[in-house]
Amino acid sequence: MDVEETMKRINSHKGVLGIIIVNNDGIPIRTTLDAQVTVQYAALVTHLASKARSVVRKLDEQNDLHFLRIRSKKHEIMVAPDNEYVLIVVQNPNAI
Repeated sequence: MDVEETMKRINSHKGVLGIIIVNNDGIPIRTTLDAQVTVQYAALVTHLASKARSVVRKLDEQNDLHFLRIRSKKHEIMVAPDNEYVLIVVQNPNAI
Protein backbone atom coordinates (compact mmCIF):
# COMPACT_ATOMS: atom_id res chain seq x y z
CA MET A 1 0.00 0.00 0.00
CA ASP A 2 1.23 3.48 -0.91
CA VAL A 3 2.22 5.90 1.90
CA GLU A 4 -0.07 8.64 0.59
CA GLU A 5 -3.04 6.25 0.44
CA THR A 6 -2.37 5.09 3.99
CA MET A 7 -2.15 8.67 5.24
CA LYS A 8 -5.43 9.55 3.50
CA ARG A 9 -7.11 6.48 5.02
CA ILE A 10 -5.90 7.33 8.54
CA ASN A 11 -6.75 11.01 8.12
CA SER A 12 -10.31 10.11 7.11
CA HIS A 13 -11.05 8.61 10.52
CA LYS A 14 -13.24 10.71 12.77
CA GLY A 15 -11.29 12.94 15.14
CA VAL A 16 -7.90 12.70 13.40
CA LEU A 17 -6.26 16.14 13.45
CA GLY A 18 -3.02 15.22 11.72
CA ILE A 19 -0.40 12.68 10.79
CA ILE A 20 3.37 12.99 10.88
CA ILE A 21 5.95 10.52 9.62
CA VAL A 22 9.46 11.17 10.90
CA ASN A 23 12.76 9.38 10.43
CA ASN A 24 14.72 8.06 13.40
CA ASP A 25 16.51 11.41 13.72
CA GLY A 26 13.17 13.13 14.35
CA ILE A 27 13.13 14.85 10.96
CA PRO A 28 9.62 15.05 9.45
CA ILE A 29 9.32 13.21 6.14
CA ARG A 30 5.57 13.62 5.53
CA THR A 31 2.90 15.55 7.40
CA THR A 32 -0.67 16.80 7.19
CA LEU A 33 -0.07 19.50 9.82
CA ASP A 34 1.47 22.96 9.42
CA ALA A 35 5.26 23.28 9.60
CA GLN A 36 5.55 24.77 13.11
CA VAL A 37 3.27 22.19 14.73
CA THR A 38 4.96 19.38 12.79
CA VAL A 39 8.45 20.35 13.97
CA GLN A 40 7.26 20.64 17.59
CA TYR A 41 5.47 17.27 17.62
CA ALA A 42 8.26 15.55 15.69
CA ALA A 43 10.98 16.64 18.12
CA LEU A 44 9.08 16.04 21.35
CA VAL A 45 7.29 12.81 20.45
CA THR A 46 10.37 11.23 18.86
CA HIS A 47 12.31 11.96 22.06
CA LEU A 48 9.51 10.51 24.21
CA ALA A 49 9.23 7.38 22.03
CA SER A 50 12.98 6.86 22.29
CA LYS A 51 12.78 7.08 26.09
CA ALA A 52 9.80 4.71 26.19
CA ARG A 53 11.64 2.20 23.97
CA SER A 54 14.64 2.42 26.30
CA VAL A 55 12.46 1.70 29.35
CA VAL A 56 10.86 -1.33 27.67
CA ARG A 57 14.28 -2.72 26.72
CA LYS A 58 15.73 -2.13 30.20
CA LEU A 59 12.84 -4.06 31.73
CA ASP A 60 13.29 -6.93 29.27
CA GLU A 61 16.15 -7.02 26.75
CA GLN A 62 14.16 -9.36 24.51
CA ASN A 63 11.26 -6.91 24.25
CA ASP A 64 10.67 -3.80 22.12
CA LEU A 65 8.21 -0.93 21.94
CA HIS A 66 5.49 -1.40 19.30
CA PHE A 67 2.98 1.30 20.13
CA LEU A 68 2.68 4.27 22.48
CA ARG A 69 -0.55 6.10 23.27
CA ILE A 70 -0.70 9.39 25.16
CA ARG A 71 -4.02 10.94 26.10
CA SER A 72 -4.63 14.40 27.51
CA LYS A 73 -7.79 16.48 27.88
CA LYS A 74 -7.40 17.99 24.40
CA HIS A 75 -5.49 15.44 22.33
CA GLU A 76 -4.55 11.83 21.96
CA ILE A 77 -1.19 11.09 20.39
CA MET A 78 -0.58 7.64 18.99
CA VAL A 79 2.96 6.66 18.13
CA ALA A 80 3.99 3.62 16.10
CA PRO A 81 7.78 3.34 15.95
CA ASP A 82 9.43 1.20 13.30
CA ASN A 83 13.06 0.46 12.40
CA GLU A 84 13.45 3.44 10.08
CA TYR A 85 10.42 5.66 10.72
CA VAL A 86 7.99 6.75 13.41
CA LEU A 87 4.31 7.30 12.63
CA ILE A 88 2.60 9.92 14.81
CA VAL A 89 -1.16 10.43 14.72
CA VAL A 90 -2.78 13.29 16.63
CA GLN A 91 -6.51 13.13 17.27
CA ASN A 92 -9.26 14.67 19.31
CA PRO A 93 -10.24 11.98 21.85
CA ASN A 94 -13.69 13.51 22.31
CA ALA A 95 -14.59 13.13 18.62
CA ILE A 96 -14.32 9.36 18.63
